[in-house]
Amino acid sequence: MTWEVDLPDEIVADECNCSICEMVGFLHVIVPRSKFKLLTGDDCLTEYRFNTGAARHWFCKTCGVKSFYVPRSNPDGYALNLRCMDRSQFSKIEIRPFDGRNWEANAGKLTHLSKED
Repeated sequence: MTWEVDLPDEIVADECNCSICEMVGFLHVIVPRSKFKLLTGDDCLTEYRFNTGAARHWFCKTCGVKSFYVPRSNPDGYALNLRCMDRSQFSKIEIRPFDGRNWEANAGKLTHLSKED
């Protein structure tokens, strides 16, 4: 599977401590749908939903990696896993802790890349 995304040189990634993100080590870079393009591998994806069922977690059926998903906090965009990107493309990366264990109280604190960025 391959994808591309339009990102600025300096980004912020959220490190969530909820049960699923902490286990898989997902570092969230949240972007609008217009910034993301799946190039190949649509047929290799499988979906997992839990809790409210709002988030659409996409995994590669072959290797099990979750490089992106549709987050509950931004159903019109994608959360991309910084760990699946070439970090050398960025001049600055800030990783912020996010308390996803208390998601309802903190969802508004997630970093979202706006359509203008």
